[in-house]
Amino acid sequence: MSKKSVCLCISQIVLIFCISLAFGQEKRASAPGIFEGHQDVGTVLHAGAVEYDAAQQTYTISGSGENMWLKADAFQFAWKRVSGDVMLTADISFVGTGANPHRKAVLMVRQSLDADSQYADVALHGVGLTSLQFRLEKGALTHEVEASESAPKRLRIIKRGDYLYMILGDDAALHTSGASIKLPLHGDFYVGIGVCSHDKDVVEKAVFSHVSLKPLTASTTEPVLYSTLETVPVASTDRRVSFVAKGRFEAPNWTRDGKEFIFNRDGGIDRLAVAGGEPQLIDTGFAKRCNNDHGISPDGKLLAISDSSADGGQSQVYTLPIEGGTPQRITAKSPSYWHGWSPDGKTIAFTGQRDGEFDIYSIPAAGGEETRLTTAKGLDDGPEYSPDGKYIYFNSERTGHMQIWRMAPDGTQQEQVTFDETNDWFPHISPDGKWMVFLAYEPGVTGHPPNKDVTLRSMSLADGKVSVLATLFGGQGTINVPSWSPDSLKVAFVSYQLLPEEALSAN
Repeated sequence: MSKKSVCLCISQIVLIFCISLAFGQEKRASAPGIFEGHQDVGTVLHAGAVEYDAAQQTYTISGSGENMWLKADAFQFAWKRVSGDVMLTADISFVGTGANPHRKAVLMVRQSLDADSQYADVALHGVGLTSLQFRLEKGALTHEVEASESAPKRLRIIKRGDYLYMILGDDAALHTSGASIKLPLHGDFYVGIGVCSHDKDVVEKAVFSHVSLKPLTASTTEPVLYSTLETVPVASTDRRVSFVAKGRFEAPNWTRDGKEFIFNRDGGIDRLAVAGGEPQLIDTGFAKRCNNDHGISPDGKLLAISDSSADGGQSQVYTLPIEGGTPQRITAKSPSYWHGWSPDGKTIAFTGQRDGEFDIYSIPAAGGEETRLTTAKGLDDGPEYSPDGKYIYFNSERTGHMQIWRMAPDGTQQEQVTFDETNDWFPHISPDGKWMVFLAYEPGVTGHPPNKDVTLRSMSLADGKVSVLATLFGGQGTINVPSWSPDSLKVAFVSYQLLPEEALSAN
């Protein structure tokens, strides 16, 4: 090779290097303000941009991208690399009417800048829909927890430990949306703001103002407990918040007509319209210490409760009109905890402690003699009839840790249903008899305590396949009693949050 050819080759290499360097700078340009850089994540047809107004301290982000969903994302992202616990807050407003109603402006926490990375974001859609979106594993499908409110002015995402929370409100006050998910992130990760047009051929803009990114240290105040009533479809597993409140409420039932939820709170029983609104207290007469074992008769006319107002503070099973009224005592012995109603409405299944042993019993729904159905050593709990009346499903620790079992209504033919390492509680069978949903605690957890990392799982009764419906902070109170929608499409449950006071500060 001649010297001239060598020089030409070197020049070409230098030129290619310079072009590559310039392209890299365009892909990952520096971002002013509080962020370190910005770039398009994933595949986009039109490059995005970030404009920072130092005087107004606003960020105008232009973003393209087909979507932020399924297994890969495409959007413009202004980011900062951080570690530990953080809180990102911003007011968001879209520019223009928008080509797609589901264009998204987001506050995001992301493991990497790969298109299929693990992430969680608080996403404001062009139509006002607001949700906590997340991808739990790299390359997995995206899911969401949809807020019950629309188009909030101020949005916040909090990462605290392995949990992420969606906080909403305005410049006067913030409140928890009730949406939270568990998503462990490892080492450094990315936090920032972004825009996706939800249309690969279009560029959309959003303005982020009052942007604040703060590291979080250990709180010096006692965290505040919040309860969230959620629903989750078995088909999509995308959750939706129905109601959130400070304090503890538990164990939602879905009424037979599908119009209301019933749950216990502060010793009483509340009803809440599925369409929204505020809960209304049901008159339960003298019964002022109701626990989370309650349910509705097959004809929808009666409510069964478990209450410890009488009998020396021991729980007893009562029934009363579902509209409210004077409770009628059903069980003679205590403690007794309601769990199931036979499909014909004639028999109740309950858990009773007798001579130090917890076992499954049945009793006529009008009262009478109880019949013991289980005799194995260890705790048996959570009995519920299948819709066809052929089985009573229950949970038992007779194998060494809690698993799901079933038996004939007379107590014969007892057989194990789940064979997991997890501790499985409270089986509930869908009205169409096709699905079982249950609560799974991590191995080593004894009993069914509150405030634990748990999963809500479904099993196809046709083939025994088990799937995860939701990963959450919960346990006792999450799904103690039947909570299927009448059409067998959704399950209602309660998740919990322990939030420090500063999580809801206006700034």
